[in-house]
Order: sequence, then C-alpha cells, then structure tokens
Amino acid sequence: MKSMRKRFDAAFKARVATEAIRGEATIAEIASKFEVHPNQVSMWRKQALAGLPVVFSDKMAKREKKAGQREAELFEQIGRLKMELDWLKKKSSQTSL
Repeated sequence: MKSMRKRFDAAFKARVATEAIRGEATIAEIASKFEVHPNQVSMWRKQALAGLPVVFSDKMAKREKKAGQREAELFEQIGRLKMELDWLKKKSSQTSL
C-alpha cells in the first residue's frame, strides 16, 4: 500500500525556513522538530534566501501596480461589452415584434 505524499502549506514552509535561516539549531534538529527530511529544510532555506531580494525590490511593486491597472482596464471593458450586449438584446427584441 502506498502512503500519501505529505503536502505542506506556504506558512509552514516559511516557518521552517525562517528557523533554519536563524541558525539557532542545526538542520537535523529543525527537521526532527517539524518532522520533515533535512534535505527538505535545506531546500526551503535556499528558496527563502533566493526569494528575499525580490521582496525588497521595486520590481515587485511595479509588477503589482501594472497588474492592478490591467485589472481595472479589463473590468472597464467588461462593463462596456455588457452594456453593448444589453443594447443589442433590446434592439433585437424590438425589431422582431
């Protein structure tokens, strides 16, 4: 019988990686404490350290701003298309009478 593969959420991974980055305990101790493999702790630590520069960069803020603008444009377009559709439905019902 195969065992189910464990899946960890982002908050758990962040907690483990933060503890590994602090360096107050060895990787083996952290792995034992959180019941994960030491290689997994090392990998999450590397991923966290690699992702930190992005958190503090201006690129992330620009990307979020650009996404917000794009979202506003799309909602505006949806509104226009819905109005046109309603107008066409009204017109088509009047001409069929």
